[in-house]
Amino acid sequence: MALIFSYGTLQLEAVQLSTFGRLLQGRPDALPGFEPSLSRIEDSLVVATSGKTHHKNVTYNGRDDSRVAGTVFEITDTELAAADRYERRASYTRIAAVLASGTQAWVYVADRSASR
Repeated sequence: MALIFSYGTLQLEAVQLSTFGRLLQGRPDALPGFEPSLSRIEDSLVVATSGKTHHKNVTYNGRDDSRVAGTVFEITDTELAAADRYERRASYTRIAAVLASGTQAWVYVADRSASR
């Protein structure tokens, strides 16, 4: 099993059902050292599935007072691969991060933040 932190569309029931075939159970957490940003969704399938025209995104800024709220979910390795396929449409990169709770989880960040 893997932990994944979502601050955006992976929290939506329609996206979970289309990506994982089930609804996920999660708990609130936060991603320190990042700030929220937005990026336009270019993939019409993602727009149709999520109902959103922009993806929430996060950008690393390294500040201790910056946090992005979201939800941490436990998923299978197969579901993690499905999340990778879904998130790559928006040019996200998956990184390991330590959340505010001290939990380590995978999180998708803006490509420009992946080299932090």
